[in-house]
This record gives sequence, structure tokens and C-alpha cells, in this order.
Amino acid sequence: MQWTDRVGRRLKLRDLHILLAVAKSGTMGKAASELAISQPSVSKAIADVEHAVGLRLLDRGPHGIALTIYGRALLKCGVAVFDELRQGVKELEFLTDPSAGELRIGCNETLAAGFVSAVVDRVSQQYPRVAFHHVPADAATLLNRELRQRTVELGVVAASGLNLEQDVNLEVLFEDRHVVMADADSKWCRRRKLSLADLINEPWVLPPTDSIPGLRIAQTFRAAGLEPPRAQMISFSLPVHYHLLATGRFITMLPLSMLRFGQHLPLKLLPVKTRVNPFPTGIITLKNRTLSPLAQLFINCAREAAKPLAKGR
Repeated sequence: MQWTDRVGRRLKLRDLHILLAVAKSGTMGKAASELAISQPSVSKAIADVEHAVGLRLLDRGPHGIALTIYGRALLKCGVAVFDELRQGVKELEFLTDPSAGELRIGCNETLAAGFVSAVVDRVSQQYPRVAFHHVPADAATLLNRELRQRTVELGVVAASGLNLEQDVNLEVLFEDRHVVMADADSKWCRRRKLSLADLINEPWVLPPTDSIPGLRIAQTFRAAGLEPPRAQMISFSLPVHYHLLATGRFITMLPLSMLRFGQHLPLKLLPVKTRVNPFPTGIITLKNRTLSPLAQLFINCAREAAKPLAKGR
């Protein structure tokens, strides 16, 4: 039987949408409630999809349903299909009204506070009705979960240490590095020259030592012949950093891009010379995913914003 006869004419988007809802909710009853339709309608839609493809997609049990290997394969395709449809609708909306739309961006807190906010500011000045959704996550989570589940359209990440698969595109925008920072009113800001040894016994706010930023910071101290300090506060949270640095006693190490693109932040770069290896920072997207016009506009603005920090500048 031809594909068009077996599947093309029988498989309906509505039925595929119901299958996705059942897989997400775990039971047909919950899916029916979420979709505001009857449970028999859900059962019939699933049966119609299984009949169309000629394969069993769900295993039914007393504790709910589970996808078969065929169901998982179709579900993966279904997610991509509906994502492409959403992107198509977004493109139509953008073409009819370029000033409106929404974009979901994933990045960590430090990039959100600096570079990403600067790019959003540029785009929003040109298109003031555009809405941006920030999904906070580290680079690995963005790559392995958020991007593949289509909860974000693009991610802005520090790319070193990432294992990029063939279906992921990375565009490096600039090289970043960790630098020593303090509150603008800190006593250390009055010094013209400092070394890490001068600050080793001061109270530090640092990320966890087993995280990628924590490992980079540890390498910086060891390159200076020092063991990393025992942080008085271990946290990724920028509000925690700001609050403790505001006391004037604490110091930290954060990416230089935060200061380059976050001039309003109450932080100041300390004159500490360090031997550090810069790390590439850029945008990750899925190669087989059509980008919305708004996403492409964001990427173009990001390229322009990154030029002052681009490699070799």
C-alpha cells in the first residue's frame, strides 16, 4: 500500500496532537481533561493513529500508559511537526505585524544579566511589542533538554566542555573570561594593583567547585601558584552575589561580559592580573529546526553586539 493511502490520507494532525497529550499526561483520562474532550474520543484518536501506521504505539496497564518503541519514534516526529507548524504561524504573524511576536531564549544568569539583556534591549527598541521569555539553565541542560524539547528556540551558552552532536549548530560570538569583581564602593577598588595572593584570605562568593565555572576559577588560582580559596558563600545566584558584595567585604569572580554589557550593575573590575584561558561563548540552535524571523533577528543583533568582545579585539 502506498504511503499516501496508508498514512497520508488517514493520519490527522488532531489525532497526533491527542497522542502527544496522552504521552505527556500519562493517562487517557488526564489527556481528555486537559484537551476538554471525552475519554472515548481520546481512545478513538489513538486507535486511528495506530491503524494508520499499522503499529502499536501505546502499552496500556493498570498504572497508565507507556509508549512503545514505535510510539517514541512517532512522538519525536510529532514534536518536530507541531514545532514547525508553530514556527510557520509565528512567521506569518511576523510578516503581517513585525512589531509583535515572542521568542524563547535559554541562558544562565550571568549571560542573562549582561550580554543577552543587551541584545534584548537592541531588538526591543526596534520592535517594542516583542515579548521575550528567558528560560534559566546551564549549557548542558539547554543542549540536552530544553533545545531538544523545543521549550527554547535558541540558547546562549559558554560552549567550552560541551559535547555537540551533529544536529546542533554552534555559532561562536566572542571569547569570555572570568575576572575578579567587587562592589563599586569596596576598599579594594581604590587599589591600582592587586594580585590573587592579596585577596586569597578575603570572603569570597563563588560557584560550586565541581561546576564548569568553578573549575575555571580553580584553574585561574592554580595558574598563579595558589590553591582556590574556601568560599564563604557558594552560589550561582546573582542576587546573592549582589547582596553580599554590597557589604563591601565580599569579592567574586564572574564573566567579563557581565561588565561589558551590564554597565548599570553595581560591580567593578579589580586590577588583578591573571593567567586565564578564555572560553568561547555563542548561540546554539538545532540544525533541522526552522528559525523564526524573530530568532534570526536576535541572532543578527547578537553578532553586532558581540563585535567589541570578538576574538582578537
